[in-house]
Amino acid sequence: MRDSARWQGALRAAPGVIRADLRPGRRDPLPRHRLLGRLAHGHVVLFCVLMGIWEQNHYESFMQPATAAVSLLVVVQSAAPVLALSRPAAALWVSTAALALTASLTSSVFGGARPWSVPAIALHTLVLLLLSLRVRPTAAVAALGISLLTGIGGVVPHPVPGLVTLPQGAVAFAAATVIGGSLRAARVSRTRLVEQEELTAEERARRALLEERGRIARELHDVVAHHMSVISIQAQVAPHLVADPSPELRENLAGIRQNAVDALTELRRVLGVLRGDGAAGDTAAGVRHAPQPTLERLGELLANVRAAGLDVTAESHGEPRPLSPGTELSAYRIVQEALSNAVRHAPGARAAVRTHYHRGGLTVRITNSAPARPPGPAPAGPGGEPGHGLLGMRERTAMLGGELAAGPTPEGGWEVTATLPAPLDPKDGP
Repeated sequence: MRDSARWQGALRAAPGVIRADLRPGRRDPLPRHRLLGRLAHGHVVLFCVLMGIWEQNHYESFMQPATAAVSLLVVVQSAAPVLALSRPAAALWVSTAALALTASLTSSVFGGARPWSVPAIALHTLVLLLLSLRVRPTAAVAALGISLLTGIGGVVPHPVPGLVTLPQGAVAFAAATVIGGSLRAARVSRTRLVEQEELTAEERARRALLEERGRIARELHDVVAHHMSVISIQAQVAPHLVADPSPELRENLAGIRQNAVDALTELRRVLGVLRGDGAAGDTAAGVRHAPQPTLERLGELLANVRAAGLDVTAESHGEPRPLSPGTELSAYRIVQEALSNAVRHAPGARAAVRTHYHRGGLTVRITNSAPARPPGPAPAGPGGEPGHGLLGMRERTAMLGGELAAGPTPEGGWEVTATLPAPLDPKDGP
């Protein structure tokens, strides 16, 4: 049923396709060959010149001499494939008209048995090939039918002792149409495949972005939930720390605790669903319920990296101070991902982690030297945390309103610098 409907739709669309693709004014230049460039176009011109000389000599030998009209038609026929390089539909009509007129003018010489000469067949075959490369199959088949009807019309009005060149021309024209259509179909398939690969790459990048954002959201959920729980507990305990709390104090603390509980419930309702898309192994390992790391655990991370075979050093500048949980977590994850990339892509290299506390916030710089040997199969990163490389780093930095710069170093290594804003409170010092 579906095949029948498809064929009916194709038949209904055929007249429109033929009109659009075989319109004489339609311009469709033949693109350059990716290897030969314009050399293929030059070969077409050379072939046309040779076939034109052959065709002119052919008629000269039989007509002694050939009339001016026949010579003009030979020139037109030879120019048709050159025209097909830019306007294939117009070239089809020019070549077809030249075939018909030449057969009519030379029918008295050949007795109707040879409507086409061999060089004329070769030239028109080239026109059909160039046309089939650039029009839809329906239009290519229509062009083949027009060409065959022209040959039949050239011999039917005359006695037909044996159609000498008509079958030869029909075979050549059909072969050119099939070959051109096949090449066009292969080119269209390659183009669609490239487009699909681009769409797949975009979809993969979008999915990776969503996964990384989901991971960041889960981590922030843990951080915020922890602090909201602390607020709720402190508000509940506070009345017991006062000898004789007033009713107003009890009421305010109860309101604080209730607001914290309500906010925590709403937070879990909105963001808690993100835990459902984690890996099954995370639950078994207790990863999803472990406290989120901060820069205080940077030493553990560096120890894991050294155990993985990377020589890494750490430096700290400025006066360390407490930062917001989101900033601490993002800084830790950026260092972790950068070192993971160094382990994967720069075996045998030396790495350095530098943290700089300043009035505007925190700057983290991770560098590694050129790899000592080619990278092998990608090992697991330190801490076993999955990630998406620079994508995750940029997401974390942009979330905090910071800046990230990453790229190769002149020595052949790699460098990642992240600046995370965390302005210093004026009451904390000058």
